[in-house]
Amino acid sequence: MPRVPRMVVTDSGQKAAYHVISRTALDGLPFGKVEKDELVRIIQTFSSVYCVDVLGFAVMGNHFHLLVEVSPCDMVSDEEVRRRFQLLYGEDAAFPEGRLTEYRERFCSLSAYVKDIKQRFSCFFNKRKKRKGTLWGERFKSVIVEQGNTLIHCLAYIDLNAVRAGIVKRPEDYRWCSIGYHIQTGNKDGFLSSDLGTPDFGVDDDSTQIRTYREYLYHAGAIEKRGKARISKKVLDEETVRGFEMNRVRRLRYRSRYFTDSGIIGSRAFVETRYETFKDRFQTMREKIPQRVNGIEGMYSLKRLTEV
Repeated sequence: MPRVPRMVVTDSGQKAAYHVISRTALDGLPFGKVEKDELVRIIQTFSSVYCVDVLGFAVMGNHFHLLVEVSPCDMVSDEEVRRRFQLLYGEDAAFPEGRLTEYRERFCSLSAYVKDIKQRFSCFFNKRKKRKGTLWGERFKSVIVEQGNTLIHCLAYIDLNAVRAGIVKRPEDYRWCSIGYHIQTGNKDGFLSSDLGTPDFGVDDDSTQIRTYREYLYHAGAIEKRGKARISKKVLDEETVRGFEMNRVRRLRYRSRYFTDSGIIGSRAFVETRYETFKDRFQTMREKIPQRVNGIEGMYSLKRLTEV
């Protein structure tokens, strides 16, 4: 059966946000501390080469998440393409001027970006484990995410992975996720975008963004989810005493599957608009209707292409 074409936004002059998920084909939890560190390093390397802003990430024992904004080709200058080429191949590499358009399209491609990350890590992992063969399972999933309210929900879902798995009690204690990277390294080398979705909460001051996001994150993480661990009331109370204002946080019950199994997620208008762009790729004769995401007011989703 041929692959269903991936949904990729091509709007001129506007970045598009995607939640990317990729899982290993191996049994168990093959990624330990060394593997996680290396995968984060590889993500950093290719994020500086490609025209992407990394908003969030989480590297777990058998999969990883990325929340990225990808720039369209018309936002990238010729000089920027040449600069990124040098980052990829070295300062001594001669830039092939006749392939300028090709490299611009590559550096603005979500698929090429994730492919390079996965291939580089596969080489590292196989060499380290003295093995051959496939490391990754099916091709990576990508969900188009609307900016604003939806984006911060998705970012929190990613940063709470280690809490929900029962690995840590506080999300920033897990160093292989974006909030852990922010807190433990002070966002070393500016790897992560400073846009945490907090302007949607009325916060645009850099000095208060992390605090406001952590406040939201802790309250979201304290919500009980069947079969998942959560942030305890004791920990939440401790953080509240340290400066959280509980009445400023919306306590939300959301279903995490919408952030991994959807094809498009956001407001109804956003989902309907994106559906019109990609409707010819949905394998159904019936019109698709955005479905409300239970527990999150004003949020809708469409199933991904292979499930319609």
